[in-house]
Amino acid sequence: MRVLSYRTLVPAALLSCLLAGCERAPLPAEIEAVSMDAVQRGDEAAERRLRAWADDGMPVAERELALLYRVRHQEDQARGLFLRAARKGDAEAAYRLGDLERERAQDGSTNGRAAQWYRQAAQQGHAKAALALALLLKNGTGVPVDKAAAAHWLGVAAQAGDAHAMFLLSNAYADGDGVAADPRRARDLLERAADHDYPAAIQQLALVKQTGDELTPKDPAEADQLLKEAAEHRRSNARRF
Repeated sequence: MRVLSYRTLVPAALLSCLLAGCERAPLPAEIEAVSMDAVQRGDEAAERRLRAWADDGMPVAERELALLYRVRHQEDQARGLFLRAARKGDAEAAYRLGDLERERAQDGSTNGRAAQWYRQAAQQGHAKAALALALLLKNGTGVPVDKAAAAHWLGVAAQAGDAHAMFLLSNAYADGDGVAADPRRARDLLERAADHDYPAAIQQLALVKQTGDELTPKDPAEADQLLKEAAEHRRSNARRF
């Protein structure tokens, strides 16, 4: 399925109006469309408009201008803008700020700040932030280990559709790691992650079907097909990156 960009979704006439400075408050998707022109095409008019919106204190514009600065490796300016936007409640800015703080903590000893910003974004249902926070808490990377809290945030990310989180939470329920062991819940999450084309989940489900268990009948033919699917998804992901 073809994924539409924000620029595709915003009509050309409206985008021209936005760049010209029409007197109306832009919607978040419209700001992001102008940002894409500034980042991807180096459009100077788009960048000027983005700066003007950021100067007006619009958090989405502050966040998008910060992303532009990150592309240009202007880390201090990017951090300042992410901070402004995050303090106004922008979840994506809080997530990005968490990433910046984690990158700065090279030895993982100061990830408390990263966790703080990830938590702010995760509390708004931001899937990637919830997953990042869960991994910090699960592994004790610069924060105290808290398996129960890690499982909670994996649940938030899984509910938001993150297949990696579904897979990790499946393992948590299978092992009783931070949650009460629940084989049926574990299998449901594993199947959901596989349905989202997550290679590790597809492979693990294939191994289950090779031998069968109390929840799944043995099916070598389907297991072989799943292993092929997992390999193909891994190759596809490798080509993309």
